Amino acid sequence: MDFHDLCSFESFQQCCDQYGYGGNFRDVVEQEFRRSKGVTYLDHAAATLYPESLLRDYFRDISTNLYGNPHSHSPSSSLTHDTVERVRDRVLQHFNTTSKEYSVIFTSGCTAALKLVAESFPWSSGAKREAGSFFCYLTDSHTSVVGMRGRTAALGVVALPVAPQELTTRAKDRVQGEDASCQTPHLFCYPAQSNFSGRKYPLSHVRGIQARRLYPACDLPGRWFVLLDAASHVGCSPLSLQDCPADFIPISFYKIFGFPSGLGALLVHNDAAGILKKSYFGGGTAAAYLSGEDYYVQVENISDRFEDGTVSFLDIIALNHAFESLYRITGSMHNIQQHTFGLARYTYMLLSSLCHGNGRPVAQIYTEGQFESPITQGAILNFNLLDSSGQIIGYSQVDRMTSLYNIHVRTGCFCNTGACQAFLGISSQQMKRNLQAGHVCGDNMDLVDGQPTGSVRVSFGYMSTFEDCQKFLKFVAECFVEKPVTVDQVRLQKLKTVGLPSEESNEHPSVEISNGQIHKGAEKKSAEASRKRFGHGGSKRPGEAYTLTNIYIYPIKSCSAYEVQDWPVGPLGLLYDRGWMVVNHNGVCLSQKRETRLCLIRPQVHLAANKLFLQASGMESVSVPLEDDVRLHADSRVCHSKVCGDRVETMDCGDEAASWLSDFLGQPCRLIRQRPDYTREMKKKPVDAADSPLLSLVNEAQYLMINRASVALIQDLMSSRQDGCEGHQLLHTQSVISRFRANLVIAGAEPFEEDNWSHLIIGDTRFMVAGRCGRCQMIGVDQDTGTKTKEPLISLSAYRTGKVTFGVYLSHQDPEGSARANVLSVGSLIRAEPHNY
Repeated sequence: MDFHDLCSFESFQQCCDQYGYGGNFRDVVEQEFRRSKGVTYLDHAAATLYPESLLRDYFRDISTNLYGNPHSHSPSSSLTHDTVERVRDRVLQHFNTTSKEYSVIFTSGCTAALKLVAESFPWSSGAKREAGSFFCYLTDSHTSVVGMRGRTAALGVVALPVAPQELTTRAKDRVQGEDASCQTPHLFCYPAQSNFSGRKYPLSHVRGIQARRLYPACDLPGRWFVLLDAASHVGCSPLSLQDCPADFIPISFYKIFGFPSGLGALLVHNDAAGILKKSYFGGGTAAAYLSGEDYYVQVENISDRFEDGTVSFLDIIALNHAFESLYRITGSMHNIQQHTFGLARYTYMLLSSLCHGNGRPVAQIYTEGQFESPITQGAILNFNLLDSSGQIIGYSQVDRMTSLYNIHVRTGCFCNTGACQAFLGISSQQMKRNLQAGHVCGDNMDLVDGQPTGSVRVSFGYMSTFEDCQKFLKFVAECFVEKPVTVDQVRLQKLKTVGLPSEESNEHPSVEISNGQIHKGAEKKSAEASRKRFGHGGSKRPGEAYTLTNIYIYPIKSCSAYEVQDWPVGPLGLLYDRGWMVVNHNGVCLSQKRETRLCLIRPQVHLAANKLFLQASGMESVSVPLEDDVRLHADSRVCHSKVCGDRVETMDCGDEAASWLSDFLGQPCRLIRQRPDYTREMKKKPVDAADSPLLSLVNEAQYLMINRASVALIQDLMSSRQDGCEGHQLLHTQSVISRFRANLVIAGAEPFEEDNWSHLIIGDTRFMVAGRCGRCQMIGVDQDTGTKTKEPLISLSAYRTGKVTFGVYLSHQDPEGSARANVLSVGSLIRAEPHNY
């Protein structure tokens, strides 16, 4: 069976017990989620999508009913109060319990619910003869759970991280040292489902901890309470609190319904409610208090006691319609669990069996089992892609390519450092070294010293379809598999047999398959031909000269290039390069990722006239001054904007330019420029640089340089794909060069030879290489027409097996103040120095 057949719906049905919810599932998706047409949304673990009927019913409700503040006693307030109480009962009904057993405390989300427990739990710091409380949590826990130790540490409470295997391996048949008189309160927290891997932990652990049969409760006398983090679990799985009577259950409703966001709840077992203590009391939480003395009596109702101020009652009312929509479309959470697990299992089977042409696996998947059952595994698949030599492809490279294909995934560590370390084999010391290297949570630094700092996660929701899986799998095969695509048939057959674990081995025989019209094996042959054509693999003698063939500046960030023959070098790079940018009405920077028509704006810098001219087809030109004397802008409005995560100080360039841009782009926007007296330093200082280079409004570095031979190689690869890519049009060399938006273009080097340079001298200016440019989807925009295509990023990714880098960043090494006197000229000779490895 070839890859095309494996990606068929018939093949999928063989692996999936239940798909859809009866009737025509495709029609339901098209009617309720029309806005996702053309989008492959695979980030439901972060936030699922809401159906259109939910919004229609909700808006009809709040448009026809008058809802007042529930703390009043007017008819509108009574309506609100009664509706909110109805929703509380519906929440409890959803989790198979009643108000006799549990109370619902509405919060702003799961994190706020966890914070509430941390601040209200009766922690004991201990005394001389009695040990204090323990705060214990599974290492596979969300940041918001681990963060509770910030509160406990201040109280002298011991925080004890517990590895998942320790719960049972260190359990004891009988509780040792039973002391019924010891009532020291301890709290154990664990996730019902890992938000990293989708692993489901046994709900029976709740009773096991409470009864002190499991570690660490079996070793520590006292009264044990359990917090079950259900945020990830309840998105696609049923949860019955009759089966696992946890003391505290935090949830976020957008994980289940998509709307409303900013609303969660803490479900509190009524037997445990009495232990929670508050110090702060807000509006509605006091039965009585005096302002003149320390006198306060809390209300009896547990929900009222902990809901400070007025609850978000309109959002709570929306929950009523959310439940209606969910059950009307799906029938039950059990149906959702079966549907989403089938999609995840199918994707897991094919992705884990997919191989490069040399037989090596394409993916390293992070899971405890083999997706045997929805009882043990949720609808989450976590992995890293591998190149044909077995090296991990950084997650940011995958993220860029998925964006180009309109596939929405999540990358990084997913706010779960413990699971990330365990699966990726990152020691705590290495985590600290990664931080020193500049890596922080949520950034795009995916590899440090060749080792991954995170991974890729796809996750499914109740509206996910087979086509979502199909598009994702074909995307991986097209962009990250060295052709011909092969499938490990032995492994695949083992995975089809539920309950039989498969062996991880690269020695299984692989079956070569034809990838149909995607590639036809042409790229590999073309790459080999191109290497031969350009002599790739050799190198020039150190110090041999190359030529500067083109100089481009981009006065307005993301707008068209302005080509020059000679140009001054300023302290921030080429003079006036990326000195201005366009922002929308909210002050957010516009780029071609959001607004492709920016490339049709042609700025020109006239040094003699001291003006920047803005030109575009069908528009009269407009100009703004070039002067950079901050004193001339004393009356200008100072703006704070962000560029590549950096906060920069800018100045508005006036209403005339704003009106011109707004008319051309069809949306309100402004032209702003970086304040001349504002300095912004390069994030990653080059190794041998005395100081961090100063930047304009560029993303990463002062200059970007590309090599014509590298461009020609990519063009060759695109040509080889002409028959296999739908709607492909062969691009001429200059069009390809313009898409990569470099400042400097050179000739004379071999393809990608520049990757190995450390320094170069152009004219009288010495440059250091600051790193490679990680290409984004902007190079998919035709700079002449503003239309989008998937080339040349796909060819670049295929050639470099997912490592989507092209061109190198430079910064100049001139003594302070002398750079302004230097001028770069087309035709200048270049001397390059390779790295000394």
